[in-house]
Amino acid sequence: MSKIFSMRDAIELINDGDMITISGISIYRNPMAFIYELVKSNKKDLYFVDREPGFGLEVLLRHGIVKKVRVAMSTLEWFGIPPYFRKKIESKEVELLEDTCGAFMAGIRAGAMGVPFIPVRGVLGSDLVKLHERYGTWKVIQDPFNGDEIVLVKAINPDVAIIHVHKADEEGNAEILGPLYEDEFKARAAKKVIITAEEIVDKSYFYGRRPTINGIYVTAVVHAPRGAEPTGMYGLYDPDYEAIANFLENF
Repeated sequence: MSKIFSMRDAIELINDGDMITISGISIYRNPMAFIYELVKSNKKDLYFVDREPGFGLEVLLRHGIVKKVRVAMSTLEWFGIPPYFRKKIESKEVELLEDTCGAFMAGIRAGAMGVPFIPVRGVLGSDLVKLHERYGTWKVIQDPFNGDEIVLVKAINPDVAIIHVHKADEEGNAEILGPLYEDEFKARAAKKVIITAEEIVDKSYFYGRRPTINGIYVTAVVHAPRGAEPTGMYGLYDPDYEAIANFLENF
């Protein structure tokens, strides 16, 4: 069955207040074509979760449709700390739940595996443990095998993951070239997955070829050539540094 959607119809898969996550990191492989359309919609109060977002989150924050953010860090590489991220968090206009890279990875992997939590040790001793216990996202217990303290990171299951890929077929099978970041886990953990693709290929492309993301996890596929710009797309185009700089100059 074909899962090809128009961009507008794919936007309607997102509801107010949804927890969303996106592909890529920083200034690489963000689903920008989708994000630009999303900020034109009337969606509001979104909860954004990711490990290391950058430009895509900045655009969402600029347009005021994100109410809460859970990230380990946000960066625009050598452009520095994202200004809208800093402004919205410091003014408390947007609520921040600070994470760590390792704990986020544990949570999204748990979501992908269909288990309720994954234990981690490295965050013990951090004030973040108390913060996350208040939010109900981490819990300190005794290791049942040796009695030591261990932190359980609750599974992260976004309502919607938006993943930009190199190639996809009409059934949702998708291929990412170069760094995958956490995108395989995000696709398997999310309740809905929207794929935006540089190229739509025939189903035969994946005959004998393992897709990065299996179509069974995918809700919608949108054709979006150069859909990561101004962020970069491995093997196709570099980040548009001038466009990013112009965005920041207009802060």
